[in-house]
Amino acid sequence: MFFTIDILGTIAFAISGVLVAINKKMDLFGILIIAFVTAVGGGTLRDLLIGDTPVNWMKDMTFSYVIMASAIFAMIFRSKINYLRTSLFLFDTIGIGLYTVIGIDKGLNAGLHPIICIALGTMTASFGGVLRDILCNEIPVIFRKEIYATACILGGITYFMIRMLPIQDNWVFIIAGSVVIAIRLLAVKFKIALPTIYK
Repeated sequence: MFFTIDILGTIAFAISGVLVAINKKMDLFGILIIAFVTAVGGGTLRDLLIGDTPVNWMKDMTFSYVIMASAIFAMIFRSKINYLRTSLFLFDTIGIGLYTVIGIDKGLNAGLHPIICIALGTMTASFGGVLRDILCNEIPVIFRKEIYATACILGGITYFMIRMLPIQDNWVFIIAGSVVIAIRLLAVKFKIALPTIYK
């Protein structure tokens, strides 16, 4: 289950990166780099922080193959994607939901405090998108007023709350990841945002 979630998150973020790169009119090399950075950036930071080296994608070539396959798929079928912005948002949202629970689980396996685990989950989910946006000359979503990292944090809190219930770990992953996705979708749909200090 954990490996499946990791692969699905990798696919979602890789496609998200491809869509941004295509929108920025990058060449083939640029598209592949953005897809790769988006997919593994957060996980790389997480693994370095907990001392799990070589980092995950270096130990298992499956992730590199999945990223390349996802990038090629997104490039081939880009003309079929009628709503580029909607598709980007959807894949990015799925990615943060999946990667949040992956980061939390990694933190637990490392014996870390729940608060640190939630921080790791948030970093895992957000940092790939931060790198993608920086490389594409955009202000990262996490630094804007949109509900992004907040959704990851709330999903992380949900993870530890339902973990105390007598249910299987697989359902804990699914429910917590779904909470992140649902909060992000609802926040955008109803224009819910964090307060800012400027007018």
